Amino acid sequence: MRIGVVGSMQYTEKMIEARDELVKYGHDAFLTNLADPFIGKSDEEIEKIKLHQKYNLDAIKEFWKLMQGADAILVMNLDKNNIQYYIGGNTLMEIGFAHVLGQKIFLYNPIPEIPYYKSEIEAVKPVIINGDLEKIK
Repeated sequence: MRIGVVGSMQYTEKMIEARDELVKYGHDAFLTNLADPFIGKSDEEIEKIKLHQKYNLDAIKEFWKLMQGADAILVMNLDKNNIQYYIGGNTLMEIGFAHVLGQKIFLYNPIPEIPYYKSEIEAVKPVIINGDLEKIK
C-alpha cells in the first residue's frame, strides 16, 4: 500500500521512524519532500522553517501532489502544546485531501478532543491503530 505519513513537523523524526517501519512491513511509505530541514531542529527553528515553506515553497500544494496515487495516509497525532493526540490545521487539511481522494485514513492515536475538529475527523471514518503499525492493511 502507498501511504503518506503526515503530522506536526515537530515530530519529523518520529514520522520518519513510522515511514521506515511501514516500509519494513512492505508498504511504499513517504513523507513530504520538505521534511529534511526539520531534522534535529528546536521547536522554535521548526516554526520558522514551517512558515518559510508554507509561504515560499507552497508546502501544502507540494504534499497534495505527492498524495496523488496514494492509497492512504497515516496521521501521526502525537501530544503537542498540552493537547493529547494533537492534529493541527495543516494536518486536518491533509485528512480532508485524503478523504476527497478516496484514501484510507489511519490515526496513530485516538481522535483528539479539539473543539470543531473532532466531528470533522469522525466524519471521514478514520481507522485508529493505537500505535500499532501492523494494523495498517
